[in-house]
Amino acid sequence: MASEDCKLALKLLTRSRNVLISGPPGTGKSKLLAEVALAFETAFGIAPAGGAPKLNPVGGIPIPPAAGGAVKDIPAPTKTNRQVFRTVFHQNSKYRDFLSGITPAVNKAAGAQDFKIVRGTLYRASEHAKADSGAALLIIDEINRGPAVQVFGGAIVAMESDKRLAADGSKRSETQFFEMLDPATGDVIEYALPHDLYILAAMNQADASVEPLDVAFLRRWEPLRLEPDEKALRDFYGLGAKGAGALPDPLANVTDALEASVRAWVAVNEQISLGRGPDFQIGHGVLMSDVKPQTLPLPEALGTLCVGWAKVRAHIEEVFFGDTRGIAATLNALDGPAFNPFKLTETTFADDLRFGLEGPTNFNEDNIYPALRAFAKG
Repeated sequence: MASEDCKLALKLLTRSRNVLISGPPGTGKSKLLAEVALAFETAFGIAPAGGAPKLNPVGGIPIPPAAGGAVKDIPAPTKTNRQVFRTVFHQNSKYRDFLSGITPAVNKAAGAQDFKIVRGTLYRASEHAKADSGAALLIIDEINRGPAVQVFGGAIVAMESDKRLAADGSKRSETQFFEMLDPATGDVIEYALPHDLYILAAMNQADASVEPLDVAFLRRWEPLRLEPDEKALRDFYGLGAKGAGALPDPLANVTDALEASVRAWVAVNEQISLGRGPDFQIGHGVLMSDVKPQTLPLPEALGTLCVGWAKVRAHIEEVFFGDTRGIAATLNALDGPAFNPFKLTETTFADDLRFGLEGPTNFNEDNIYPALRAFAKG
């Protein structure tokens, strides 16, 4: 069954054709991209009208969606030739890899040309969507880790749904064309994007190696924001709503350790929001894995928490890099309880005050629960 976020993403794609997912790391953006891809390609969880899907044992999709019917909130419900294209932007992403361009020919035959024209990801997705009964979903992960505006090039003017070709492929008065190198002929041609091309992108807004996206580019996307979700983490741990009582000391069972983990994660995110802003929070996914810690003996469950909290600690140190007091405040080590394994220290260097943070190099089964109790402020 498709999640509510997946259904919302499909609905936004149907309406706007370009959707941009954003949110702090660990909030499930990559998981949602994969879920939407499966739902788009197979109509997973959302049966389109026109009769029950039929098994196609020799096709690329074993059970493709049935054709026909006007179904709301499913992109291109009448199209059966559906395909997902994927790419990830990075610092070396280029226009030629996304649309078309000239590149040296590798391992060419004797007498063959020294260069060839690349068919980029957007071009291939667009051509698929123009085919008979075709529809394409282009997924772009980490869109702001590369020069997105440069990579899109002239296609930026033709992205919006009202600037596309008509559903039958014909030109409309609003259709916007841009110039590109035709991969088939090598000529410069005018090109427009098809009606049934859908683009779904994801990005972290606050990270060390991302590039800002300009307003004109962002205006062409419908936003979908994901936030850290305490309920999702509690459901993963098998916990109910937060109780009113303090965390017990000493630790008695796995449930208490998991409750401490949730409360500590919430408190850490509150401190990060205050110190650096909500975009720098850490998502619930960083503490989730394919192992359910509530099914493990206590020592193994604590070991699982150590793995997740090592990532949370690394995130805090990166977010507050160079700000020792900020790290200490987030870990409740300024005026925290005596059992907190982390302590802020003060000294002088050349008559200037200097701060340091003393604490364990790594989390282990002995220090993780006291640390979580301290981070959670009880």
